[in-house]
Amino acid sequence: MQDRNNSRTISRELHFGDNGRASQLYGDLNRNLLLLEKSSGVTINARGTDLTISGLAHEVELAAKLLEQLYELSGRGFAVYSTDFAFGLRVLEANPTARLDKIFLDKVYITAQNRVVSPRTQNQKYYIDAIRTHDLVFGVGPAGTGKTYLAVAMAVAALTTGQVRSIILTRPAVEAGEKLGFLPGDLAQKINPYLRPLYDALNDMLGMEKSATLIEEGIIEIAPLAFMRGRTLSNAFVILDEAQNTTQEQMKMFLTRIGFDSQAVVTGDITQIDLPFPKHSGLIHSRKVLNQVEGIAFCTFTRADVVRHPLVQKIIQAYESKSNSQSSTKSRTVKP
Repeated sequence: MQDRNNSRTISRELHFGDNGRASQLYGDLNRNLLLLEKSSGVTINARGTDLTISGLAHEVELAAKLLEQLYELSGRGFAVYSTDFAFGLRVLEANPTARLDKIFLDKVYITAQNRVVSPRTQNQKYYIDAIRTHDLVFGVGPAGTGKTYLAVAMAVAALTTGQVRSIILTRPAVEAGEKLGFLPGDLAQKINPYLRPLYDALNDMLGMEKSATLIEEGIIEIAPLAFMRGRTLSNAFVILDEAQNTTQEQMKMFLTRIGFDSQAVVTGDITQIDLPFPKHSGLIHSRKVLNQVEGIAFCTFTRADVVRHPLVQKIIQAYESKSNSQSSTKSRTVKP
């Protein structure tokens, strides 16, 4: 019966009382409404502050919920952008009863450009909440899901509110098929390209000048994982990025560096492991070993959490489909 109802074609009218908020919701030349039509499969007819949504029942209800909640958010001071339509639609597709205000209004940090950093998917919200309530959090998932960026935002927020005295950002220096040994300079200069994404995130949060000052003063440290050996990291917010490229020994070394009043976030993408054979990823191993340890949270992201260019989500999906197809072919092959 539910499927039969969902296959019905219906129309639903929405009435928005505030012309200014309605205009912001629609976007320039109704751009946001056109994007919603394309992504949800409905047809939207706008007449001033009134909308008529037509299409399959479940698609109309989904689009109506999205528009109503985004309109409500705009009344609470939330600036609605076209990307919020895509993010909001994904959230409601996964959970039709979800409240977007619980996600979008969760302010993590306000950047140097006065831009609010907040979660944009349900999994990002889980991730932020886990960081707030756990001393060690693993964020695992594909590129573009905000694992590192949100962790850096939480670290900067913790530093500025006095929860920690320093931020330590680290990555394993593993060559992804590219040899950097010929480059001039000392060891630190050679490995700097591996750490560039961490500098970019910090510069976005704090601005280049303030970020450089804090690094010079030693309040923020960005270093390769090998430099962590033998240290105790106390009263710090520590982020291990690209953790899929740690060995089992390196991961154990890092996790045992955590000192008192410190918090650690480990991020990685297990589909992009650059370790040479036969070494095994410390990130994969740690999930098996630490899965039941109290005080540790594991957050998993999927391609639905990608918050980069829409093509990134499609690219990840294409690679996943190809990988699954190859795995299926191998499983059907029987050796003579």
